[in-house]
Amino acid sequence: MQLTVEKLVYGGHGLSRLDGRVVLTPLVLPGEEITAEPVDKLHARAIHIDKPAPLRVAAPCPYFGICGGCHYQHAPYEYQLAQKVDILREVLRRVGRFEAPADINVISADPWGYRNRIQLHVEDGQIGYLRMGSHSLCPVDKCPISSPRINEAIGVLNELVMERRWPEFISIIELFTNETEVQLNVLETGKPLARHFFDWCAEHLPGYASGAIDCLAASERFRVGPRSFFQVNRFLVDALVDAALSRATEGQQALDLYAGVGLFSLPLARRFGQVTAVEGSASGVADLRFNSERAGVSIEAIKAETSEYLTGLDTTPDFVLADPPRDGLGKNAVRELIRLRPKRLTILACDPATLARDLQGLLESGYQIEAMTLVDLFPQTYHLETIVHCFAT
Repeated sequence: MQLTVEKLVYGGHGLSRLDGRVVLTPLVLPGEEITAEPVDKLHARAIHIDKPAPLRVAAPCPYFGICGGCHYQHAPYEYQLAQKVDILREVLRRVGRFEAPADINVISADPWGYRNRIQLHVEDGQIGYLRMGSHSLCPVDKCPISSPRINEAIGVLNELVMERRWPEFISIIELFTNETEVQLNVLETGKPLARHFFDWCAEHLPGYASGAIDCLAASERFRVGPRSFFQVNRFLVDALVDAALSRATEGQQALDLYAGVGLFSLPLARRFGQVTAVEGSASGVADLRFNSERAGVSIEAIKAETSEYLTGLDTTPDFVLADPPRDGLGKNAVRELIRLRPKRLTILACDPATLARDLQGLLESGYQIEAMTLVDLFPQTYHLETIVHCFAT
């Protein structure tokens, strides 16, 4: 079938129309005319780019279009950023039924070599990512969006998985690095692993760390355990913290929701008299408490789910920061925030659709958006991070 791509939409697809129905195709650009074949009722696969967009570029990664990790390597980086702003506006309008601010600030950095954490699938003596639109393996020996230390580890692991000592029941592993040390976390395995497996890996993997590693960010030092979350873009952590806390300048009490290891809590504790950090992960809370004690700051770290914690809260903080996972805050947490009504509320979101739903409820209750920033934590992909500063009227 012949298609003309109208625009890019969230998810990494180009939107076209055929006989009045929407067709979504990956790896294309607006204005391109393509020959495609249907995958299902909604999706298609480009067979040939009949009329390429003038700005289309050759992807530097040999796995692009096969591996499912990247979506935009065929577009110049400045164009990627502009498209993400347009996509953010469109999702907020369509899902949240409100207009984004006229000015959306954009923060970006080097679009290559930025990832400090990756997950690799293991199958039949090979490691790699999943193929685009598939559960089959795309073996890789390098990843241009990952850091030098990660790429060094990929090379070593490609050799280790071919050794007879490598357990064949390991299916997913994770690498996390501070560019000096490297965590090797086994995420999925059919059987318990013996200690000597990790000792063997330590002999071969440069910088191997058997437990938590320290990450420097925002003038602080953070212990990050194997099961704790930390931002994946090594170039933008400082800028992310600065942007997120740019309105955290007034008041006595601050509340950090989905606090993780304390990336925002520690800087907040140097500005506010009382900081409460809420985190649902036991590993995250343990790291947060360790990090605050080592930094010499006072933080009340609470292990709890956010909505449950907010339901039991009867005092209103002066400032609230929320950095929820992809599912967003959700109706219950939004309802409780509306009840508490903090003067200032900052939300970080990695999914514009759930952000739109959360903001819709807040705006309908009388909150207003003061500023919005797109932080491109995930160059070459459709993913984007948004910081929204709100205030109560």
